[in-house]
Amino acid sequence: MVLLAELPPEILHNVLVHVDPPDLAWIPRICRTFYHAVSQNVPLFKEVYLRNFDTPSNSRELDWVQAIKDLVRLQVVCYRTSVNDKKNELSFVHDTVTRLLMNASSEGDPASPATVHPVSRNAGLLSSIFEEETNQAAFLCRSFIYQQARAELKDSIFSSPPQDDHQKSAHLHCLYSVPMLYAHPGSHRTRSGKMSRFACSKVYDLRQYTEESMWGPFMDDGSGNVDWEKMEAIMVVLGANLKKFGLNKSPICKTVWNRPFPGVWPGGYRPLSTSDREPGPLELQDSYGVTGTWLRFVCFLDYADFFAYNFNAEHQLPPTVPRPAVDAGEATRFILMKLHVTAIEPPGPGDGQALPVVHFKGVCRSLDDTWEENANSDIRGIIHIRGTVRLTREGEVWWTSISVFAGEDRWRSEGIKVGGPRSGKGVLGTWFDNCAEKEKLKGSYRDFDPRGPAGPNAFWKISDKGHGDDPDRVVMADFVRTIIEAGQAEDDDDEDYEPPEDGDDDGDEDDWENRLEELESLMEMEIEHNGTVIWNWAEVFDP
Repeated sequence: MVLLAELPPEILHNVLVHVDPPDLAWIPRICRTFYHAVSQNVPLFKEVYLRNFDTPSNSRELDWVQAIKDLVRLQVVCYRTSVNDKKNELSFVHDTVTRLLMNASSEGDPASPATVHPVSRNAGLLSSIFEEETNQAAFLCRSFIYQQARAELKDSIFSSPPQDDHQKSAHLHCLYSVPMLYAHPGSHRTRSGKMSRFACSKVYDLRQYTEESMWGPFMDDGSGNVDWEKMEAIMVVLGANLKKFGLNKSPICKTVWNRPFPGVWPGGYRPLSTSDREPGPLELQDSYGVTGTWLRFVCFLDYADFFAYNFNAEHQLPPTVPRPAVDAGEATRFILMKLHVTAIEPPGPGDGQALPVVHFKGVCRSLDDTWEENANSDIRGIIHIRGTVRLTREGEVWWTSISVFAGEDRWRSEGIKVGGPRSGKGVLGTWFDNCAEKEKLKGSYRDFDPRGPAGPNAFWKISDKGHGDDPDRVVMADFVRTIIEAGQAEDDDDEDYEPPEDGDDDGDEDDWENRLEELESLMEMEIEHNGTVIWNWAEVFDP
């Protein structure tokens, strides 16, 4: 019988491509032949990567050896049992997760009939990792508002600029996309642990709406960089309201609100229903997938509550001190929007240069008749810095929309599309009064009423259909048809995400944990073979 180590190199290579990625750390320790077969064998690492994960769009730029090492380390870190043993790895986990999502699949069929994102092995791995509540606590719930809710802050004041760990945790949470609605994941025992009260204190605080932040989810320093803690607070407020009415599990909402990592990568969107018409020349040039039907969800406080919260003498706090948690009830609206591209132009000097600026027009219709007067307005993009869809300097997709009522620019929204161009996740952002009577301020005109109102909103694409190809009409029957199609697909979808219940047992997972415990032991060791370190675990696992 021929031993495995005696096989010709090309046959041994074809055997090794079938091993699991963590085994590439163990196999070189067996003998010198295996060491030489694995060590710095870039084609082997590439084939193992492609057999287990999505094919990256820019595969020539990927360091296959380092990518495998990072993925193994990610799994080792996340399978540690204690939150305290994991939390110091936040920066590494953030960077590895974001890279893995940037390299996720943008091809193939939808993940299930009722989803708007394709199958992705990368996202599947991350979903399984972040089902674990200790991973949620260690990496998704570490921003300022979560630490504030858990009374972990010695001085409960905003830092300027925001702490890097706070921003990275909030960014991971937004990519995860399932709002963590309690300060302690898995604990739903007390009202005081509900995160919506603390998130509301951020999104309804008018001090967060400044010229420097462009009244949107941006840093308050004029840089135009995304403030992920604002984005997270917006997501939590909207998610809490959707869940309150059971809408987070409705077919038209669940795909972006109740599933982890729902197509949060460039090109991750797949329509529930497609249009039979041929796209026009502008649509073919549109890098953002604007044309189609979108569903918008808006939350707001009664204006009396909003005004008292911001201008009551008891709440006049220093700018670095957060306002108290909000206990007032909110109102919500669903708005159906139909958009189409009207113009495309090169990016300006203040924009990200990788993609053009796309302008759109459209109409919208409230799904709640009590708000018909304000919601049934034109939606149009505007020129200059408030152009409709563009890249920020750091490469995020920035949406601006203005609602026109009675011929006046009435409401404005600034938002960021989570996951990049044509991602499966929607746009999270702010809405505010566009202040029809412009006020002169520092030599320019501002479009924001300093008395409010303002609040959070999100919108996500539900269809590419043109709905009768009438650009000035939203036909409710077509929207209902889209919901019916999603509901019928839902009947065949058994992949609904639910957090694991206590006591769940998975034999494969136990076996995987045992393997990872053994891998963990190697992190403190340097294994030598004939005087050569065959796998430097400190290099693999240490930041």
